[in-house]
Amino acid sequence: MAGISSLGIGSGVLTSDLVDQLVAAERKPAQNRLDARSQKNEALISAYGTLRSAMTELRLPLRQLSAPDNLKAFSASSSNDSVQVSVDSTKASRGSYTVNVLDLAQAQSLASSTFSDKNATAIGTGSITIQSGDESKTLTIDGSNNTLQGLADEINDAGIGVTAGVVDTGSGYRLVMSAENTGTANAITVTVQDDDGTNTNASGLSQFAFDGTTQNLEETVAAKDAAVEVNGISITRSTNTIDNVIAGLSFDVTEAGVTSLVKVDQDFGAVADRVGSFVDKFNALQSTIKGLAGYNSESGQGGILSGDSAVRSIQSQLRGVLTRVVPGLENSSIRTLADVGISTDYRTGGLSFDRAKFEEALKSNPDDVTALFAEQGRSTGTDIEFLRGGNDTRAGEFAVNITQAATQGGVMGDTALADGITIDSSNDELELAVDGSTRVTISLTQQTYPTAQDLADEIQSQLNASTALNAADQSVKVSLDSNGILNFASGSYGNRSNVSVMSVEDGATLGLSVKTGTVGKDVAGTINGQAAEGEGQTLTVTGAGDAKGISIKVGGTATGDRGDINFIEGIGDQAVNLVTSIVGPDGAIQAKTDRISRDSERIQDEQSRLDDRIKAYRDRLVSQFTAADSLISQLNSTQDYVSQQLASLAPQNNQKN
Repeated sequence: MAGISSLGIGSGVLTSDLVDQLVAAERKPAQNRLDARSQKNEALISAYGTLRSAMTELRLPLRQLSAPDNLKAFSASSSNDSVQVSVDSTKASRGSYTVNVLDLAQAQSLASSTFSDKNATAIGTGSITIQSGDESKTLTIDGSNNTLQGLADEINDAGIGVTAGVVDTGSGYRLVMSAENTGTANAITVTVQDDDGTNTNASGLSQFAFDGTTQNLEETVAAKDAAVEVNGISITRSTNTIDNVIAGLSFDVTEAGVTSLVKVDQDFGAVADRVGSFVDKFNALQSTIKGLAGYNSESGQGGILSGDSAVRSIQSQLRGVLTRVVPGLENSSIRTLADVGISTDYRTGGLSFDRAKFEEALKSNPDDVTALFAEQGRSTGTDIEFLRGGNDTRAGEFAVNITQAATQGGVMGDTALADGITIDSSNDELELAVDGSTRVTISLTQQTYPTAQDLADEIQSQLNASTALNAADQSVKVSLDSNGILNFASGSYGNRSNVSVMSVEDGATLGLSVKTGTVGKDVAGTINGQAAEGEGQTLTVTGAGDAKGISIKVGGTATGDRGDINFIEGIGDQAVNLVTSIVGPDGAIQAKTDRISRDSERIQDEQSRLDDRIKAYRDRLVSQFTAADSLISQLNSTQDYVSQQLASLAPQNNQKN
């Protein structure tokens, strides 16, 4: 290529500019074709990306409508700001409730007597055991920490739900202990082992004792449960959040002595908003498709995807889902979108939404409207509840056959519980293990119980108030069998369900001994004749077949034929699956973009071959032009030589003449 700079010296004609012009003329037709194909592919990739984005935007409102809970939204109002209410639409139902707040929950505080110095005055040595709720710890007090501040630091480091501080009263120092959690179940108990040999007097460590019999600390704030009446029914909770009273409702109370009227109504407007969002996104998709694949009569040109088979297929499949009768609703009053005010404009392909008609249909036929959009399972059997379907579950009617009902694990006492039992510090503690994961220690109220049932009720009350069980969302049911023997049953079902007695302070009094309970059983059976896996009361089909993925909850104890589940796959659920399949990695849009990407790779290969061919063509021209230029240069040199020779002969000839 270096020689190209000297082209034309010999001839003055075969220059490098001429080579460039010839090369450009040779490249132009092929390069134009490659550029046009590349630009078209880039435009197609962009168009399919725009189409994918518009379809993905449609999937969100469809996904919301495919969830049954989103079609039965509820809202709640409270007539008093001191009673705030929150709603879980998955569990709530319409209703009106009068909430009367009798008392607020509060955390207990205890204060010691006055000491002259917080860091120098000795408070005694020994050990102090502090308990709050299910947490307790024994603290050793010796010469390194036997001051008010030393004791406060030990308590704060213990991590048992009790905090401590030292207050300067102006006339001395007092230790203040406070429970971190509200409620009587979290009241503080302090027991002492004083090195002076006396654990109950007002000297040494004993002055900090505060238990069922000795109260050497001052209770400055009493532990209290929140107390409310809901429609006249008395309710107590350890916190000021009152839940698990009315399904789907939770009350937060902030002031005692107030009454509020709480109303729960279905929020038809919220559901209509979700449907309206779906209509808007669908119409936006139609506008996108029109821009990409439509025909412009003014310009006489179609969009870049005009006539595209993938676009036609997408529109056809969407129309099929949105206009047909939902299988399973053939005999219902609500069968298609048109029945709830959603109609198709044949001119634009878009949807129109009659909001008033939709809300009226939702009020009149909530179950059918829900089934129109979301999956729904309708059971013909008693104690059979549909939970959910799977991605592969097909619409249809599935028979349920149970071979084993689920049971609750638990433990039985040894002997009958007597009437008139007195509970004191020698027999008030009981420790249980629940569902293999939670250890619960309860302290029974020290008193005499007139009947065995009264004592069983006390045990139940203490278990209900257990923070450990509540935190783990577990429960234990306490009952007396026909012989008066205590029975502890786990609130859960299946092979993870159990109750065991880990320790009992006086087994003879309660008729109990340390023993491992009997594990519960999982439900077993088939759905649609397909084998299903049981977990607790839940039965799920995992193998192939029309019922694959369906889950039901089976209550009761009966076995054999338990009825049918009619599974209805609503439009929202169908459309979500359709859109997911179209925009997914194996969908039509990805197939198109993959094909274009492969063509773009071929264009790159053709571009490389063209560049190689043009380079060879240029090299050949340069070589040919160089040779021709050299020859012409030689001829010019010969011409110059001959001319010089002839010129030199001319004077001689003139002299001779």
